[in-house]
Amino acid sequence: MIATYKAVKFLFLGPLILAFLVVINWMTSPGNWWVQWAAVGIGIAWFFSLLKVLRAVVLAGGVAAFAAYLSQRKA
Repeated sequence: MIATYKAVKFLFLGPLILAFLVVINWMTSPGNWWVQWAAVGIGIAWFFSLLKVLRAVVLAGGVAAFAAYLSQRKA
């Protein structure tokens, strides 16, 4: 559960960190875009965080659907 919370948090913080790095890159060396390598790394980490969050959402939805099925069956 804590890992999923961290993954959700990174889905919002990752693009903010990247935007901050773009500004730093633009201010310090506008002709040399080193930030592209940071973007690749953050993008890969962001994608895996997205998969972790989607897995948790699908699992929670499946449990909720199963509980709804069981409650309908008893009635």
